[in-house]
Amino acid sequence: MQRIDERLLDEILPRVKKPSRYTGGELNEIRKDLEAAEVKFAICFPDVYEIGMSNMGIQILYDILNKRDDTVCERVFAPWEDMRAELLNHRLPLYTLESKAALHEFDIVGFSLSYELAYTALLDLCHLGGIPVKSDDRTDADPLVIAGGHCTVNPEPMADFVDAFVIGDGEDVIHEIVDAMKEAGWPNRVGRSRDSRDLREAMLLRLAQIEGVYVPRFYEPTYNADGTLQHIAPTRRDVPAIIKRVAVDDLNAAPFPTAPIVPYTEAIHERVAVEIVRGCTQGCRFCQAGMITRPARERSNEKIQELVGEILENTGYDEVSLTSLSSADHTEIKEMVRDVVDTYGADRVGVSLSSLRTDKFSVGLAEEVQRVRRSGLTFAPEAGSQRMRDVINKNVSEEDIERAVGAAFEGGWRHIKLYFMIGLPTETDEDVAAIGETARKVATMGRKQGIQPKINVGVSSFVPKPFTPYQWHGQSTMEELDAKQKVLRESMKRDKALSLSWNDPSTTLIEGTLSLGDRRVGKAIHRAWELGCRLDCWDEFFRFETWMQAFDEAGVDPTFYACRQKSYEETLPWDHIDVGLNKWYLIDEDKKSRTTRELTPDCRANNCSVCGTCMNHDMKNLLTVNPKGKKLDIPILDGSKGPRWVNGKGTEIPLTPVTP
Repeated sequence: MQRIDERLLDEILPRVKKPSRYTGGELNEIRKDLEAAEVKFAICFPDVYEIGMSNMGIQILYDILNKRDDTVCERVFAPWEDMRAELLNHRLPLYTLESKAALHEFDIVGFSLSYELAYTALLDLCHLGGIPVKSDDRTDADPLVIAGGHCTVNPEPMADFVDAFVIGDGEDVIHEIVDAMKEAGWPNRVGRSRDSRDLREAMLLRLAQIEGVYVPRFYEPTYNADGTLQHIAPTRRDVPAIIKRVAVDDLNAAPFPTAPIVPYTEAIHERVAVEIVRGCTQGCRFCQAGMITRPARERSNEKIQELVGEILENTGYDEVSLTSLSSADHTEIKEMVRDVVDTYGADRVGVSLSSLRTDKFSVGLAEEVQRVRRSGLTFAPEAGSQRMRDVINKNVSEEDIERAVGAAFEGGWRHIKLYFMIGLPTETDEDVAAIGETARKVATMGRKQGIQPKINVGVSSFVPKPFTPYQWHGQSTMEELDAKQKVLRESMKRDKALSLSWNDPSTTLIEGTLSLGDRRVGKAIHRAWELGCRLDCWDEFFRFETWMQAFDEAGVDPTFYACRQKSYEETLPWDHIDVGLNKWYLIDEDKKSRTTRELTPDCRANNCSVCGTCMNHDMKNLLTVNPKGKKLDIPILDGSKGPRWVNGKGTEIPLTPVTP
């Protein structure tokens, strides 16, 4: 097995920035005998160490796999340019942190794809690790390349490079994958011929039959004369035509690492992070994460306190982050924060909450959060005007915003971050200017309470995402976004308490193309990587002109994917993926957005919106998270009777679905 000579690393690392990115040996790192393991798994994050080490999914899978007696899991991250140059100059392969083994020595190389601009980094990590970049070029002597994460709900742009995609939660399916590989004899590939692909083909066929696993080599896209997609169909009868997302039903029973690795170098998030809710039912029409992770599943306060205690003891952190897509939605959030502070406050352990909704933040919650120390507060109104918040189904009013900000100022906060988007469907210049008006109003509220506030306003450009009601919309062009940003800057320049940050419209075009693209976009991704695109998430490495050259040479028009309006009848590149959402539900939500602006309330406190997801999950588990404790009307499916309601009294009522 090829390993990097650590004496050579001692020579190289003093010449690079942040050498601790490449050393390993951190607190709680797991080291096992690599040669003795039946299955060798390298888990990769296609970005630099400090970003990847803050990714909860990486920590969860690392812990799960290393708890298996037959498996070793080690970590790999993207090197910065200086370290990349050193590896190439010394003809060294990219290596894992734990054993310093070459990436190509592993049986499985698993990538987490959290954002589209990391796609070229995946190609680069394969190349640096000695693995052929294209799936078709790999043989029995090469590892299998698997990818999971939110981006994989549209796997087609990366279909040429990834052998198999995991659609959904990975905690359970990862065991099925490892077991299947053992049964098929995939591990221990030493000495296998590079001229053979028979075992690889058999292994991929076995993976394709696991629920939630998509193997693109067994599916073929066809296209219409106008360039739109006709369909994606399996090329074999023994693989499913539709790939269903897998999901953990009981979050309390799901594994969670209680001794996470503590990085040597400063990471993005240096604190105990505990996932308190997975999924979100607020129904924001722009939000892919909230749609594809349904239904919402909670960890109990009792379980969270248990996890917090163990992680604090094993890491020494002094801050606990209670994370979810909407943390204040947890039915026991006030008790949870109070219990953490009561138990650990004397040791100066503070609490922070992620993704706060302005309609759920109260004075009482503010008081609990700041009892030890005040961490930053971020509120996400998303849009400046009430009209736009209704369009996107934000379910937040002006009064909610004023109440939440007032509670924060009353609790003693001076620094508040507000998060908005521009380029949303039906948006006008007046809606954009309303962002500045809202921010000025917040600053004025602080000054009236005798505070000199500092309001950081972050504004991103909207990108339509698969499996949202806006998947049929085209995004704003670069020129349109430039004009909107000018209106935005003008609306804020008269208040010194406000600071504004926004993203480059050129990155929005690339992200939209990669998000909404089909398999043909893969040629442009490959060409962009050949031309030098690697760490596209970083401003200093993002090269818009290079990407446009790659699109041109690959014969791909990015505006065809990103900026074009699509009909409801058009086949979308992800239509063969089933995340549990009914398409007619998404269409109905889009129609509400375009016309009536009718709000769809959170189904955890109201009747089910019939999105379809809960029909594939345990109803009892969902009912336990109803904050009002009442029985709700729930839809069920029965092939003989068709869809119908079961109301709180157990009475069955026929249901007529919305017709697209």
